[in-house]
Amino acid sequence: MAPRPLSPLVLALGGAAAVLGSVLFILWKAYFRRGRERRWDRGEAWWGAETARLPEWDEWDPEDEEDEEPALEELEQREVLVLGLDGSGKSTFLRVLSGKPPLEGHIPTWGFNSVRLPTKDFEVDLLEIGGSQNLRFYWKEFVNEVDVLVFMVDSADRLRLPWARQELHKLLDKDPDLPVVVVANKQDLSESMSMVELQQELGLRAIDSQREVFLLAASIAPAGPGFENPGTVHIWRLLLELLS
Repeated sequence: MAPRPLSPLVLALGGAAAVLGSVLFILWKAYFRRGRERRWDRGEAWWGAETARLPEWDEWDPEDEEDEEPALEELEQREVLVLGLDGSGKSTFLRVLSGKPPLEGHIPTWGFNSVRLPTKDFEVDLLEIGGSQNLRFYWKEFVNEVDVLVFMVDSADRLRLPWARQELHKLLDKDPDLPVVVVANKQDLSESMSMVELQQELGLRAIDSQREVFLLAASIAPAGPGFENPGTVHIWRLLLELLS
């Protein structure tokens, strides 16, 4: 039997979803660009677990910008995409990096969070997109626009590990050249899987040996401010090495 053509409704929904994914990326870039001009505080997040107020368009006057002294040197930007199933620790990772206190309980990200961290040679923009099932559809819209992918895995969530593997390999197929850092989070829990188990269950051994894929053990918890967290330190150092 010949395949039935897609209905106009299905085609319309697919087109709308693709457009929305592109709009999300444009909003993210616009947010950071305006954040540089207006000197926003490091680590502000919006449309996620913590919502920050964006400036209204009528508050910005181009003539005011002309009066300011030009920056001596504008640092280059590097983009890092932080993905993973909901509850894997993505938001906590960003908050620890930016030195912010933890949120009470588990609050899923309904949209995305983002932080900007300056280094000596460049600025690192980290974008986290929510990991709930209805948001995973948009992940692929961002993969080709970043320099490194960080994929967070809950090492103790054995039941959903096959889903994490499936989503990870979808992203790997989307951009074969993108460096990937897989973070095996929550290694401090007694029920967490070992690194050997995770490497096997996530199918990392089957990945092309020419590709840059790293598996790091971590217990990202806001026990200490900022970079006093050991798991965060290891991830951050590796990201700087990949981005340099």
